[in-house]
Amino acid sequence: MMNRFSNPVLMKELKLRFRAFKSFSGLMFYLAVLCIFVVGFLMIYTQFSGTAFFRPSDSFTMFSILSVLQMALVMFITPGLTAGAISTEREKQTLNILLTTTQSSTQIILGKLVSSVVFLILMLVAGLPLYSLVFLFGGVSPSQYVTIFLFYLVTLIAIGSIGIMFSTITKKTIVSMIATYGAMIFLGGVTAFFFFIGVSMEQMVAGNPGTQNLTPFSPISYFWVSINPGALMLSVLYPEVTNTINSLVGVSFPIWIVYLIFYFLITVGCLAIAIRKLRANMKTNR
Repeated sequence: MMNRFSNPVLMKELKLRFRAFKSFSGLMFYLAVLCIFVVGFLMIYTQFSGTAFFRPSDSFTMFSILSVLQMALVMFITPGLTAGAISTEREKQTLNILLTTTQSSTQIILGKLVSSVVFLILMLVAGLPLYSLVFLFGGVSPSQYVTIFLFYLVTLIAIGSIGIMFSTITKKTIVSMIATYGAMIFLGGVTAFFFFIGVSMEQMVAGNPGTQNLTPFSPISYFWVSINPGALMLSVLYPEVTNTINSLVGVSFPIWIVYLIFYFLITVGCLAIAIRKLRANMKTNR
């Protein structure tokens, strides 16, 4: 029974990843960025306030900016960990050997993904002492961090799945990296651009006499903003942002529900494609 659920690929990847120097150097870089931000924020605010202490509102501001910064770092680091998972094996000519083992395609793909997700979770947990400073000054509840951490987890799993998919269907790691970062740019920037374009068109249509409040662009604009990680973070941190977005697009529905559904479908779809194409590519190469 234990052999049925064991995953040697996962165990091998965890050992290699946690023994590699670049993993710990990446973790050090991640913590250094957060430390520089926190220390700089504390120094600037205490100097400008002239009181040498934080108000709860200042503490919440630091928590908000730190959360957005951490989300940006997650979106930047995750493709680098997953976009070369399969393509690197192909470039080293070890993929065919891996595929001739008794491990199924599902075990291989999930082993590669979970090893990257575990390391990313380690990075998030390593940043907890910085968040403890925010809790010390007040203004932030632990439930807010738990909620944000769960959205971190959903986002990094989805991004990791995208990276695994591109790594499976492409032959070169550099191509997979470019495609994965392109997907991140689309989710983080292009969706926001489409949202603002849709809102502008809605306002133009709504400004004409005889039109209704809900325009044909409202559901589309709401969809674009609902799948944007930055918009989600703002809506979680500042509930009034959700009310503002709903008033702009004329749709009253929680953003986080659409976000979870969309990224769950992305995760399942990308993993299904990667699992299906893994051995198909080997047959094609033959």
